[in-house]
Amino acid sequence: MASGNNRRAGATRARVTFQKRGDADDGWGKVQPGAGDWEDQFTVWVGLAPMRGTETVMAARLQGQQPYVLTVRQSSQTRQITAAWRAVDARDPKRVFAITAPPADPDGRRAWLEMIVNHGGVS
Repeated sequence: MASGNNRRAGATRARVTFQKRGDADDGWGKVQPGAGDWEDQFTVWVGLAPMRGTETVMAARLQGQQPYVLTVRQSSQTRQITAAWRAVDARDPKRVFAITAPPADPDGRRAWLEMIVNHGGVS
């Protein structure tokens, strides 16, 4: 996804809180997994690199969304992230990133995870 120079300790300059939806009661006593409010899971340092160039990226910008490649160190926590989660800027909670592609190990070394995220138009 991103170039190898994005995966350096110095490139992880943003701090985000990963969230997933909690469970909710359906009003009839049954639990609906993943239908509740967003719940904080953990906060980590990440790298955020804006994407440029492809037709998909250009179309997203026309819709008011900015796609990024989000890079995070692999850990037992970060390996739990799925495309159903979201990332929230720890310094500005109004800046929310939808995870649009599941995390991937870019070089197979189990050191980093990369995922495509969109800023804008996220609930």
